Amino acid sequence: MKSLKPRLLTAVIGIPAVVIIMLLSELWPPLLRIVVGLASVLMVGEYLSAKSLLGCSPLAAVCMLYTLLMPITVVVAPLSYLLTYLFFLGGFIVSLVYYRKLHFPNLAYAMFGTLLITFGMTAVSVACTTNGTSVSFFFVLIFLLPWMADGGGYFIGSYFGRRKLCPNISPKKTVEGVLGGAVFCVAAAMVMGLIFQFVVFRGDGNVRVNFAALVVLAILDSVVSLIGDLCFSLIKRFLKIKDYGSIFPGHGGMLDRCDSIIFTAPLVVGLGQVLPFLQILV
Repeated sequence: MKSLKPRLLTAVIGIPAVVIIMLLSELWPPLLRIVVGLASVLMVGEYLSAKSLLGCSPLAAVCMLYTLLMPITVVVAPLSYLLTYLFFLGGFIVSLVYYRKLHFPNLAYAMFGTLLITFGMTAVSVACTTNGTSVSFFFVLIFLLPWMADGGGYFIGSYFGRRKLCPNISPKKTVEGVLGGAVFCVAAAMVMGLIFQFVVFRGDGNVRVNFAALVVLAILDSVVSLIGDLCFSLIKRFLKIKDYGSIFPGHGGMLDRCDSIIFTAPLVVGLGQVLPFLQILV
């Protein structure tokens, strides 16, 4: 439990900042897309730095420019398509110019990781700013559930964990922690739904929270967030690093903090097409 104190300190500072961004985004939704774009740039920078690829400035510029613009411009579908095309074109042009120094495995690492991070974080923009109902609801939904699954797993695993889940990839994860994280995730979804239904949406009788959809999402989120965490942990083991960054004491870098969200945010967008989380009564 040595890292508990810095984790709590990070939460005390970080949570108010996140809440302020969320509330301001209710007034001006493009703000959220800009913040997501900037956060994505930081994540891609950490990812490239982990393999010492920031030194290839043209490749880093192509990757960072793409991951900055996609979450901001995703509301314009043709432009998103064009940006993705230019990203691939630019990456391979760089590889042709620097073919003696930039070997294909490094190019593949950089472009695949950038595409994965950008795809996941762009889903945050899609879910929060294109639903036409509430930025805050989807913002909290996307970030709360995987963080509760991770936090719940951390605390339950620290006290009751006995059986290692995958010690070669993530030594601290236990079966008991994963099950505890799933319980925390479902509980958080229910509490969140109740707060939005009876406090936030109290004055709007036309909006109903779909609790059944929240339960389904919470169960899936607890699994998918674990997969995302393990996938990025696997990359860290391959690169022989502990964290991607150090800007959050006790948590590592931005990518360490948001690795599961890269996988769960698209789940929110996809599942929401089948099971709407908010029902609008006409």
